[in-house]
Amino acid sequence: MTYKRAAEFGWDWITLPKVEGTSSRQAHVALPEGTVERQLGKEGFYGPATHMYHTHLPTEFSKFEGPLHGRAWDIGNYGEVDKSPWDALECLSNDQCKIRFWNTRGAMDHLVRNADGDDLLFIHEGEGDLFCDYGHLKFQEGDYIVMPRGTMWRTEPKEALKILMIEATNDSFRLPDKGLMGTNTVFDPAMFEAPAINEAFKGQQGETSWQLKIKRSGQISTATYAFNPLDAVGWHGSLSPVRINWRDFRPIMSHRMHMPISAHTTFVADRFVVCTFVPRPLIESDPELVRVPAFHSNDEMDEVAFYHSGDFIHRDDVGEAMLTHLPAGYIHGPVPEMMKHASANTGIKTGAWIDGVAISIDTRDGIFAKDIPDELERKDWHLAWQATPAKAAE
Repeated sequence: MTYKRAAEFGWDWITLPKVEGTSSRQAHVALPEGTVERQLGKEGFYGPATHMYHTHLPTEFSKFEGPLHGRAWDIGNYGEVDKSPWDALECLSNDQCKIRFWNTRGAMDHLVRNADGDDLLFIHEGEGDLFCDYGHLKFQEGDYIVMPRGTMWRTEPKEALKILMIEATNDSFRLPDKGLMGTNTVFDPAMFEAPAINEAFKGQQGETSWQLKIKRSGQISTATYAFNPLDAVGWHGSLSPVRINWRDFRPIMSHRMHMPISAHTTFVADRFVVCTFVPRPLIESDPELVRVPAFHSNDEMDEVAFYHSGDFIHRDDVGEAMLTHLPAGYIHGPVPEMMKHASANTGIKTGAWIDGVAISIDTRDGIFAKDIPDELERKDWHLAWQATPAKAAE
């Protein structure tokens, strides 16, 4: 059964807006002195929410037992090189979403087609040419390429490539509803680039044998042709792969409001969303504003992040090509030493440039580590949130 949000049925949330006890009336602004904020919400960051005010950090546990904790991997250190995306390292997956990391170099000697769902490719490193049913498309570092289900394609890298692959299993990628902000917010759809039937595309056609590796239900079947099946001479319609670079994004910002993760939503599927964080000036100048995310446990969605480049305001221990997983129910937020950036009066000065680029994949269903080698995991990464040994001993 296809999942539908309550709004699609015309149902209403049970809500009772109320202020109780010592509290801020505006979320993330003018916190009562000596408190920190914790957010409880529905639909991740997209539905109704309540903000709690505590006198201790919600992550300040002195001991934590059990499997529910954050994990992190230096996925960029994965050294295997695979010709085919179907051989790429499967990092995290569930029935609706598969996240792979593909190291490759050299031109693919075969074509691939995904019959399981749309693919979203993020080019972490490298540049090259992509050939598909629809024509030729150049790509470079920082590009997203949305590959509709059933598209035949191959790559010709100009240098070694590292690609994050996100599959919407039995589903499609779409654009989010941008509401009052309008369809041109964050990026104008006119910035999308489609493949072209140009001289490069025509030049690779010919009567030489090619194999097509088709993935369906996770299994690979191979069709062999006596010619290159990328032999289209034209097409018309509204469906095609599209390319856009994070540098084309113009993020929503406010000097008086810290933007929630939902403001950075880039692509949506039925059971997960993809958000993109791009460099921006730190313009939040209101002295009462909290400039870092609220503590939360996101009890309805797992949070996966891929750190592409740069630095971030909430953690100082994430680096390039690092993959993290925060399961639903695990309380997290800024690590204690980064709380100094919460106010415009302390920490990073207003106007400073925050240069981090990251991708967040929030899945409604639990997503689980698959084939990542043990040596890539930072085993104690999650301990940065908990109380210091001295505090825990009290």
